[in-house]
Amino acid sequence: MIPHAIAVNAATRFPVVRHRRDRRHPTTVVAIPAKDEADRISACLLALARQTWPPDGVLLLLNNCIDLTEAIARNLSATLPFALHIASHAFVRAAAHAGNARRMAMQLAADLASSGDLADPNAVLLTTDADTIVADDWIEQNLRALSAGADAACGRVEVDPIEAMLIPHSLRADDALECELTGLLDRIACVLDPDPADPWPRHTEASGASIAVTMAAFRRTNGIPAIATGEDRAFVKALARMDARIRHDPAITVTASGRIHGRAEGGMADTIRRRIRQQDEFADDALEPAGDAYRRADFRRRARLAWRMLRAGRSAPPELAIDLGIPGELLQHLLRNRFFGATWTEIETGSPFLRRRRVRFADLPRQISYALQLLGQHDDWRAPRSSPDLLPDSTDSGGHHG
Repeated sequence: MIPHAIAVNAATRFPVVRHRRDRRHPTTVVAIPAKDEADRISACLLALARQTWPPDGVLLLLNNCIDLTEAIARNLSATLPFALHIASHAFVRAAAHAGNARRMAMQLAADLASSGDLADPNAVLLTTDADTIVADDWIEQNLRALSAGADAACGRVEVDPIEAMLIPHSLRADDALECELTGLLDRIACVLDPDPADPWPRHTEASGASIAVTMAAFRRTNGIPAIATGEDRAFVKALARMDARIRHDPAITVTASGRIHGRAEGGMADTIRRRIRQQDEFADDALEPAGDAYRRADFRRRARLAWRMLRAGRSAPPELAIDLGIPGELLQHLLRNRFFGATWTEIETGSPFLRRRRVRFADLPRQISYALQLLGQHDDWRAPRSSPDLLPDSTDSGGHHG
C-alpha cells in the first residue's frame, strides 16, 4: 500500500493528501460522481484498490446525497492504497443532473492533479460511475492506450451478469441485435476510412463509466459539456472535433449495474425500465441504416483526403462539393479549418445526403443482413472507391445517393 495521510482543507472542501506516488507513470486521478450510492460505493472503491497500477488519487463528488454514501466512503478510506478525496455539492433542482455532476467531478479531479504533491503536466484523468466495478487492470490498460499515442481512451461497459439475468429476455435479445449492427457499421467505417489511432479491433462506446483523457486534451475541450444527459458522448465528440486521438480499446473493461431504478435521469436504468414496459420504436440513436453508414464513411474518407490536399497546397476535387450537395465555396471554406474533426462536423450538418435516419427495432435483422453484404463485397475489394455513386444499390427504405 502507498502510505498516505489525510488533512482536511476547509477552503477547498476536499482532503489535501501527502503521499508518495509512482513516478514511473503519470499522475492518475479518478473522478466519480455519486448520488445516494450507499449500496454500491464500497464495491466501486475496492475495485480501484485492486488495481495493478493504483491511482494516485480518487475524487468522489457527492452530489445531492441524502444517504450514507459519505460515511461509508470515509470509513473505508483508511484501508485504501490511494488518497480518497471527498467533495460535496448540492445542485439546485434545475441543475441537479448527471452532466453537471460529472463536469464538476472531473474539474475537481483536474484541479487536484495540477496542485500539491500530485502536480504533473502529464497527468491523466479518468472517470467512472459509483455503481460500476472496474477491471483490476483498468488503469493499467488505459495508461497503455495513452502511452501508445492516444489522447483519450474509452472502455467497454458490461452489465453485471447476475443483474442482467433479471432483465427480460426480450430486452437482452433487442440489445444483442443493436450491438451486432453497431459492430458491423463500425467495421464498415474502419474498412472504408481507417483511423490509425483507433485500429481494429475496437468498439464504439463512449460511456462515462470508462473514459481516460490526458490533462492537455481535457483542458483543450474546456472539460465535460454542461448538458443534462449524454455528457460522456458529447465530451468524446468535442475531443474528436479537435482531432484528438481517441482509442476505443476492447481491453479496457468495466462492469456496470443492470438496475432498473437508477440515479441519473435519462441513463441506462431509465432505458431498461422504459423498454420493459414497451419496446421502443427505434433502436439507439447512434445507429443508422447500413447503406447510410457506408455512404457516410466513404464521404468522410473523401473529405479527409481533400482536407489534406488543401494543406499540401493542392486543390480539393470539385466533384466532392457536388456529391455532398454543398456549395463549392462553402466546402472550400470548411476545408480550411485547422481541425479535420471540426470540418467533418460542419459537412455532416450541411450535407442533405448525410442527414441521420434512425433504425426501427423491427428493421434490425434486415439492416444486419445488408451490412454483412456490404462487408462481404468489400473483403475482396483492393482499390478505394472514389465516389458514392459506386455504392451498391440499397434495399433499405428511403435510401439515397450522394
